[in-house]
Amino acid sequence: MTITAERSGQFPLGGRPVNRLGYGSMQLAGPHVMGPPADRDAAIAVLRRAVELGVDHIDTSVYDGPHVVTELIREALHPYPDELTIVTKIGARRTPDGEWPEALSPDELRQAVHDNLDHLGVDVLDVVNLRLPGFARPIERSLAEPFEALVELQQQGLVRHLGVSNVTAQMLAEAQSIGRVACVQNHYNLVHRDDDPLIDALAREGIPYVPFFPLGGFSPIQSAALETVARRLETTPMEVALAWLLARSPNLLLIPGTSSVAHLEQNLESAARVLGPVELEELDQIGGTGEPNPEL
Repeated sequence: MTITAERSGQFPLGGRPVNRLGYGSMQLAGPHVMGPPADRDAAIAVLRRAVELGVDHIDTSVYDGPHVVTELIREALHPYPDELTIVTKIGARRTPDGEWPEALSPDELRQAVHDNLDHLGVDVLDVVNLRLPGFARPIERSLAEPFEALVELQQQGLVRHLGVSNVTAQMLAEAQSIGRVACVQNHYNLVHRDDDPLIDALAREGIPYVPFFPLGGFSPIQSAALETVARRLETTPMEVALAWLLARSPNLLLIPGTSSVAHLEQNLESAARVLGPVELEELDQIGGTGEPNPEL
């Protein structure tokens, strides 16, 4: 099985086209995204298999572990293929009890960029997302100071492209007034659709939107309805949810995560699944605003 442009489609990210199905590496860390994985060899195998299958967009962060996942990526894939785009996220730190307090001062952001450079083993980061607080729903606030700090690091040649995460349309506009925004990463899925207008606006501008929590925030009724569609199609709810996202808009880039090679291959199969008009209409009826997922 190989992911190709014909199967998943492509969209530009960080100056190059990438396949719309990528990989999110957070689940390679230990429980609650803290510490090492139970099986380090299995984690390495997932990363290598993802690239073998054509994944050319990996999403990560130095605070997953912390440092654990970026070190796994380096061990598994360095020296990196020329076509691979690694996107990292900064703006938070980890506490010993696993919390995610913000770390948005210029000094903290500079240190985070250098930490990512060191742990990934690169001289320049492909794409850095500025993560704002809010988790499932953004908290309206100014991002001028932290985004200006990242633009400065970009001008120093340490970062090629900048993105934003957990932002409203107003916050995105503020970032765009400061520098070029290469991507937006927010909570969005079949039932949590607050960002529908934002996705459409970004598509018109040629800017990718990267949704997280593909199954986050579903009510029991919504989950049961999705399960019904999945059983009829003889597949899994995750695969249907990913296929729906691929059908939603061509600028959506997906980063489903897993620590299992078998689950990775199953997720990537959603690129080949074409939902018919009956399924799309039924899935749209499931939709709503959903409930925020308290997990990052």
